[in-house]
Amino acid sequence: MNIDFHFGYVYVVARLGGLSAADAEVVAHACQYIDDSTVDGILEFKDGQSYERFAAAHGMIDYRNMERAKDRVVWAPFHFFPGGQGDSLEDKAICIKNGSPAREMVAAMLLRCQGKDNALHQLGVALHVYVDTWAHQGFSGVLSARNVVHKLESDHHPGNTWELRLKAILVKEFQAIGASFIDLVSKLGHGAALHFPDLPWARWRYQNGLGHQIERVNLPDFVEAADAACKVVQAFLNKTSEFQSQPGLSTEAKITLTQLMGESQSEDPDERLQLIGEAVKAGRIPGLKEDVPSYVAKGKGSWKFLATGIASLTGDGGELAPWTEGFEHSDYRKFHDAVKEHRFHVMQEILPKYGVRLA
Repeated sequence: MNIDFHFGYVYVVARLGGLSAADAEVVAHACQYIDDSTVDGILEFKDGQSYERFAAAHGMIDYRNMERAKDRVVWAPFHFFPGGQGDSLEDKAICIKNGSPAREMVAAMLLRCQGKDNALHQLGVALHVYVDTWAHQGFSGVLSARNVVHKLESDHHPGNTWELRLKAILVKEFQAIGASFIDLVSKLGHGAALHFPDLPWARWRYQNGLGHQIERVNLPDFVEAADAACKVVQAFLNKTSEFQSQPGLSTEAKITLTQLMGESQSEDPDERLQLIGEAVKAGRIPGLKEDVPSYVAKGKGSWKFLATGIASLTGDGGELAPWTEGFEHSDYRKFHDAVKEHRFHVMQEILPKYGVRLA
């Protein structure tokens, strides 16, 4: 999913689920920031103090995808949550929408976050991972033939044009590296499926590397994911891990979200986010009429900038930030602690119970 869902719709369902506007903004920002948190390593401060960060994302077409160990601790726990079904690791790593391991991850977070100063950030991180299981179902964060895509078509793009476009992009970008790298990238996540898994309105089909014909209709899955996210928010407010029994979205809200997701058929996620903001401001969604807050991923105004004063768009820019008490209370620190907690519990406590040991 893209920023329109992870920030826009998550903000909407968080508000409809009962969170205040300020708290919903933190949750939605943390949810989207998973896709924008690409800087890892040690953050050094001028006085010698330091803080460790884990990247929660990196580009699908990125040389770091060649590093299998690093790849697995990014894609599997944050974007392609393993479903834990089957006999081989390749089978168990396949993402299943609303799968048992994902539900266990959410329930564990709801218990773990209570009373923590970064509870909202933990909620946002978990929601990103959870709703992505609807969009990324059938793909995995490990090298797999199931991630290979042939005969990619959609109702809006019939024929084999998108498969040819993907090959052209990869050849142009990586011709110096060779075809073996292109084959490798096509077996990671849903890179070979381009952006179709993340478009709320898309109807598309493809044949995977095992020869299985896959048909996907995104809209009902995206609305179902929004409803599930609302239930998690309601459980969070009720201080219970029993989120599946929560009421979720109203019937009227589901109808409106279905209409809105179906109407917003731009392939630009920022344009889709803008349309969500306009709909909320106009009061189209029952029980919600307000401005959707803005989101700044990197640079001035970002969580990192507010916490450290570092404005670099690509890393730390060689700067040494002064440590302040404000850093300890910042959304940036709270988010990265939530990422570290999530990764530890997922990789060390939840997935191994399903026979998935990735790092």
